[in-house]
Amino acid sequence: MKHPPVILLIGTIDTKSDEIGHLRDCIERCGGRALVMDVGVLGHGTVTPDLSNTEVAAAAGAALADIVNCGDENRAMTVMAQGASLLAARLHAEGRIDGLLALGGSMGTDLALDVANTLPLGVPKVVLSTIAHSHLIPPGRVPPDLMMRLWAGGLYGLNRLCRTALAQAAGAAVGACLAADEPLSRRPVIGMTSLGASALTYMKALKGPLEERGYELAVFHTTGMGGRAFEDLAARGFFAAVMDFSLQELVNHMNDSCVTSGPDRLRGAGRAGTPQIVAPGATDMVDYPTWGKPPAAYAGRTAAHAHNRLIASLCIDPPMRRAVAREIGQRLAEATGPTALLLPRHGIEGWDREGGPLHDPEGLAALMDELPHALPPGTQLVVLDAHINDEAFAQAALDVLDDWVRRGLVPPGIKESS
Repeated sequence: MKHPPVILLIGTIDTKSDEIGHLRDCIERCGGRALVMDVGVLGHGTVTPDLSNTEVAAAAGAALADIVNCGDENRAMTVMAQGASLLAARLHAEGRIDGLLALGGSMGTDLALDVANTLPLGVPKVVLSTIAHSHLIPPGRVPPDLMMRLWAGGLYGLNRLCRTALAQAAGAAVGACLAADEPLSRRPVIGMTSLGASALTYMKALKGPLEERGYELAVFHTTGMGGRAFEDLAARGFFAAVMDFSLQELVNHMNDSCVTSGPDRLRGAGRAGTPQIVAPGATDMVDYPTWGKPPAAYAGRTAAHAHNRLIASLCIDPPMRRAVAREIGQRLAEATGPTALLLPRHGIEGWDREGGPLHDPEGLAALMDELPHALPPGTQLVVLDAHINDEAFAQAALDVLDDWVRRGLVPPGIKESS
């Protein structure tokens, strides 16, 4: 980085002047520069911000006096969050900030999450919060690349615990900006979704051939945050094409599991017009925390698998398999770019083979019967007498990609010299 990284420092100066002033000093000692945004509404404090609370309110189309007089603290901070998010997005688009550091209690954290979600994936985002990693924070509001640190002893005033937390947060924000690697490759990126190698293994067969074709492969772990990162980049048009082969986050969302990537799974690439090759990998199961309770609707199912002490899976029933197939079809119908679906008739993840803990021939038959009928017109269907982990599945994916490259639907890879 050719200049000192500029960190957008957000907080309520009316209640946290000492802390924000100390954070600003810490950022400068770490080699960065702070651009201070005041999102407080109760007063001015002792720190002079670069972006005043009046400017933040105006960005949301409101007058600060009206926000102060509304008598509703939740509404007031919601409006300030809107203004702060719009300003942050503008600052980043103009190249005026390199990273984000926000601090707060529940109010400031609520606002900080909105601002962090406004900035693209890869922009360093640090939130110093008194409720860090709390159950109060919905997983769906946490940016997939957020760094969060507990603000221990930081509710009111500076002390040795608070100073340590502030200094480390400043170091994390500045350090993340300084450590960011510049892209070394010009190769187009293929985005792929998968689970660990015990359930889905096609990435092992596909990585080498894709790189030989001049592409860079990025594989996303579909356990909630991975799917959110994948969708964020896909929606921004980051990928040359996607191979979205692991969709159990969609099943999780349909069954109210906490292991979800949100309501927009299987939508980002389609809406961006990015060519997508899709498969119903791992759509036979709903995930839940091993240490928690399984979804009530499937508590009696005997087809189950505890992957580790964090995540476990239950096999969904045939009616839900059909519902999932219909949902896949509805989401693919929204796509504006080329779409193909690979249908491996012999199984969709490693644990569903005969003798495996999720082996369920009746459920697999229901999915295979329903999915072809659920696909929208224009979706290319490739039916395979293979398991999703077989070599034939990987080859079919390459065949579709190669055909799309020949037809000019996907940009060709770039073979760089070593």
